[in-house]
Amino acid sequence: MNALTLPDIAAQASRQALPLEWVGMCGIALPILFNDQRLSAKVDAGVSLDDGEARGIHMSRLYLALELLEQDNLTPQLIRRVLQQFLDSHAGLSTRAYLKIDAELLLKRPALISPLSGWKSYPVSIEAHLKDAMFHVELKIQLPYSSTCPCSAALARQLIQQQFIDDFANRSLQHADVLAWLGSTKGIVATPHSQRSHAQLRLRLVEGSATLPLIEVIDQAEDALGTAVQTAVKRADEQAFALANGQNLMFCEDAARRLHLALKSSAGIHALHVRVVHAESLHAHDAVAESRWNWEAA
Repeated sequence: MNALTLPDIAAQASRQALPLEWVGMCGIALPILFNDQRLSAKVDAGVSLDDGEARGIHMSRLYLALELLEQDNLTPQLIRRVLQQFLDSHAGLSTRAYLKIDAELLLKRPALISPLSGWKSYPVSIEAHLKDAMFHVELKIQLPYSSTCPCSAALARQLIQQQFIDDFANRSLQHADVLAWLGSTKGIVATPHSQRSHAQLRLRLVEGSATLPLIEVIDQAEDALGTAVQTAVKRADEQAFALANGQNLMFCEDAARRLHLALKSSAGIHALHVRVVHAESLHAHDAVAESRWNWEAA
C-alpha cells in the first residue's frame, strides 16, 4: 500500500488575500523556571501573518519552540531566542513575534518582628516583542499593601482630643491617670479606617537588560509603601504593622507618587506606568490613582 502524504491545509493559498496583525495561541499551560523556582504559567504565543496570500501559520512550530522555556531560568536573552525561533520557523510569512507569560511568583517573606515567615503570591506577567532587530520586554506586577486614610486619622485624633477634654475638664492630672486613660477603650474612642490596596505596575526594560528584575521591583515597591501585607504573624508583628500604618498614612495619590519616584530611579527601567487601587472601607467604591513616566515615548 502506498503511503499517502498528509495534507498541509495551512500551506494553501488564502481565498481572501489579507495580511493579519497577529496569529497564534493563548493560554498554553507551561512550566517555567524563574530564579530556580518552577512556576506554573499560561503562555500566549504568536506572530504576524504578513503574507496575505498564505492561508495560515504553523502553530505547532510555535508550540514546540516554547520547550526552550522549560530548560533554563527565564531571562530576556532566553525569551529573545524563543521569539527568534518563532520567526525563523515562519520565514517568508512573518516579521513580528510576540510572547506573553502569566504566572504567580511565590516569595517567602519574613514577619516584621518575630522569626516567623510565610509565602506570598504575586501575579506577574512578562510580555516581549521582536521585529527585525527591535526587541523589548515589559513586566507587569501586582502587589497588595495596606493603606490608612490620613483624613480619617485626623478626624479620629480630634475625637480622641474631645474625649480627653470631656473626661479631664477642670481636673488636675496625674501621669498614671493619663496612662490608664490612653490604654482604655474609653480613651481611644475612634480609629482611622484602613483598607487592603493593590499596586499594578507596568515596567518596560531598557534595551539589553540581562535579567528580569521582578523580585527587585517588588522589594523596592514594598519598601516605598512601608505597609506590605503580612503572612504569619504574632502579636508583636501585628503591633508593628499597626505602627507602620500609623507612620505611613496615605491617600491613593500618595501611594502612586511613592511608587513612581522609587521605580523611576531603578536601574534597567526605561518606562513605567503605575496604577494604585484603594478598596475603600468607608465607601462602596474604590479610590484610584495613576502615574506614567516615559510611557508614551516607549
